[in-house]
Amino acid sequence: MITCFIGYGAFAVACGVSLMYLLKSGRGEGDGGLVGRFPSSSVLDELTHQLVMFGFLFLSAGIITGAVWANSAWGRYWGWDPRKTWSLITWFIYAALLHRRMMRGWRGRRIAYLTLVGFAAVLFTISA
Repeated sequence: MITCFIGYGAFAVACGVSLMYLLKSGRGEGDGGLVGRFPSSSVLDELTHQLVMFGFLFLSAGIITGAVWANSAWGRYWGWDPRKTWSLITWFIYAALLHRRMMRGWRGRRIAYLTLVGFAAVLFTISA
């Protein structure tokens, strides 16, 4: 359970960094003010990627260890209750994000928007 929450924390930070990226790319690199103090768009994009990979690793570990624990406690690896189902949906969203980044070369706005969608799924998972 704690591993999932570490992953969710990384996804939350990745969501914030993605919002910073979207603000930065919408105004341009050289603008002043608060947005001008953000790191460059390429740094924000790479940081989002690193945070998503970190969160995905911990979410994967949490799902696997949770399934092993469920098998020892209830005799089955998976029960289709809402929290487990949304956890799997969240895992698939972030797996698709990482796949698109690594295999399709998606960067920037596309990944930032997918990160926001992924974090919306995290919020559904936590509230389920």
